[in-house]
Amino acid sequence: MATALVTHPDCLGHVNPPGHPEQVARLETVLEVLEGMDLVRVSAPMAAADDLTRVHPAPYVDAVTAAAPEEGFVALDADTTLSPGSISAAWRAAGAVVRAVDLVLGGEVANAFCAVRPPGHHAERQTPMGFCFFGSVAVGAAHALEHHGLKRVAILDFDVHHGNGTQDLVQDDPRIFFASSHQMPLYPGTGDPSDDGPHGTVMNVALPPGSGSELFRQVWSDILARMEAFRPDLILVSAGFDAHVRDPLASIALRTSDFAWVTRAICDAADRVCGGRVVSALEGGYDLDALGEAAAAHVTVLMEQGQ
Repeated sequence: MATALVTHPDCLGHVNPPGHPEQVARLETVLEVLEGMDLVRVSAPMAAADDLTRVHPAPYVDAVTAAAPEEGFVALDADTTLSPGSISAAWRAAGAVVRAVDLVLGGEVANAFCAVRPPGHHAERQTPMGFCFFGSVAVGAAHALEHHGLKRVAILDFDVHHGNGTQDLVQDDPRIFFASSHQMPLYPGTGDPSDDGPHGTVMNVALPPGSGSELFRQVWSDILARMEAFRPDLILVSAGFDAHVRDPLASIALRTSDFAWVTRAICDAADRVCGGRVVSALEGGYDLDALGEAAAAHVTVLMEQGQ
């Protein structure tokens, strides 16, 4: 079976102020490196309002949507800015994950990668932050449970920053296992290993600066063993590539090969517990060359595992 690439040109329409690390060129770079790959290319729909309000209160969704300017920028916090194209991009990003879940669970493709922006894993229930407006991966998990009747879903986040938003959105649902590895200390300052959520279904692993490949791989071996014991019916991945040694925002110092390794390890675990069903969505990664290399390695493994 094939691997789906779910994306939409609207995701290029979200523009941040000059000098902001979350720039249009990030997605352009990812799409460029994936251009020649044999992927099933799927246009990301707009998320339905119900998709977003399963994880965010409706007044929050309405307020963020209404805040978008007709021109210029509106800053929601020091890092998170709306431009005229931001809302369409954010609704498409969430819609991409929903569509990818439908494709994978419907047996149309083996797995899927959502090449979207803005990222989503820092958006809390009622707080946009960290470049994020809506929790796209959490939206996909809630959709899988509601519309496909799954019993359990896992969300795995290897972005270098803690997925505080995703944890906030899913930790009250015992059907969702959430695991995050992240550099500590680092933004947003959450994700202490002692925080395992109200149902014990959260696994936070803090990595010190300079951790490197060996510790990262050991940590993810432990995370995946715990995830397999949870026996999810679907695995969603917050694929952030900002733990790369060349990334300017962090210093865990991973290599491109580490992203290929963790992707393969996730897919192998998925083969054992959920028929290989994996949906991945782009989160961080702010050195363009490193982002392109790591994203290409990630998708290449998805394709190999899906054959």
